[in-house]
Amino acid sequence: MSSYRIVGAKRPHGDVNISGSKNAVLGILAAAMMLDGPCTIENVPDIVDVRAMLEICETLGAKITPVSDGTYEIDPTKINTFEATNVKVKNIRASYYLLGALLTRFRKATMYMPGGCNFGNRPIDLHLKGFQKMGAKGTRATDIRDGIIRIVADELKGTHIFLDVVSVGATINLMLAATKANGVTVIENAAKEPHIVDVANFLNAMGANIKGAGTDTIRVKGVPVLPGGYSYSVIPDQIEAGTYMIAAAVTRGDVTIHNLIPKHMEPLTVKMLEMGYNIEQGDDWIRVSIDDDVELEPTNFKTSPYPGFPTDLQPQATVMLCQARGLSRMHENVWDNRFQYIPELQSMGATISVVEKMALVNGPVHFSGASVNALDLRAGAAMVLAGLAADGVTTVYSANRIDRGYEKILEKLRGIGAEIEHIDDELEHNPSEEE
Repeated sequence: MSSYRIVGAKRPHGDVNISGSKNAVLGILAAAMMLDGPCTIENVPDIVDVRAMLEICETLGAKITPVSDGTYEIDPTKINTFEATNVKVKNIRASYYLLGALLTRFRKATMYMPGGCNFGNRPIDLHLKGFQKMGAKGTRATDIRDGIIRIVADELKGTHIFLDVVSVGATINLMLAATKANGVTVIENAAKEPHIVDVANFLNAMGANIKGAGTDTIRVKGVPVLPGGYSYSVIPDQIEAGTYMIAAAVTRGDVTIHNLIPKHMEPLTVKMLEMGYNIEQGDDWIRVSIDDDVELEPTNFKTSPYPGFPTDLQPQATVMLCQARGLSRMHENVWDNRFQYIPELQSMGATISVVEKMALVNGPVHFSGASVNALDLRAGAAMVLAGLAADGVTTVYSANRIDRGYEKILEKLRGIGAEIEHIDDELEHNPSEEE
């Protein structure tokens, strides 16, 4: 296990460059497994989840060749199995995209139930129902036994699918399965997140026929071959960009974040302006600062599917609300149990109470350094942000969870003046178990 040690109460300034989108690249790597020729993928972040996905793809038979930093040549033509049973499948949620990819390639797929962060019930029934509508049939068509998913379809056929719940994972998985299906598939009530658009753009660049990604209705006209043969660059990571914007905010720093898409950041920038932060922006950058005499105003957030405020920025934004004077509210409308990190912030001095799916935040809070746990990827990022704002030393344990989604986070934070270092632990510390 590993930890981060942070000496806080510094005001960062400078520039941060954002890496490729974690959520997009994981879907794109799965999509690459369906191609009938090689491709080159650029702007790939060097993070734990991506390394795991690359290893899983190699165990399927794909040839993956690093070309330069962040660029890989992918040749899936030698894939020889429909079974994704590498143990790392259990470690990342997005491994389930291989269901759609392998079902497309072999008309059957077998894999472990995917893992990922534990902050609520995350079923895959929408994925399986969609596969069934496309042709998976019979009593054993979609079978889950002993933690292993087995899917069989004699033929994949275009169909009309209405998602009962807006689901990013189901939207991407069904879009993958429809790419080579016979006929036209229409996915209604589809999710609209930027990484869905990026996966669709990648597939279209490789020969697919997908229209409507980014709207609530996606139309996929199946094609017999995906020739590949092109290069594709992954979009910037919306959540990483938001995390560094909030890092500047909670420390009252002055930071310019580069290589982002300002449109993707609007759900956050609107709220930061409302609180009293200064926001300047250009074509691919945003600068966050604050005047010395400004007292931050409280506000309310509600997480919802894109273009609403992303749930993956909820813990980080809650740290920011702690800086406002008065009562703010954070409504979590996506996951059932994403406030598990609140006791960790309380141990640093936060005054937060949780009522069902709403956190009531009273501020301003002067955080004090403490030992806290990174309970999941984004909660861990929130602990780092609180540590940057805190007086004294903060130790964030289980920091390996943060490494799942942030490339070179220590290097980037040091680059803007943060005092943070990596510590290897022989034994993981868990403050909650000691209480």
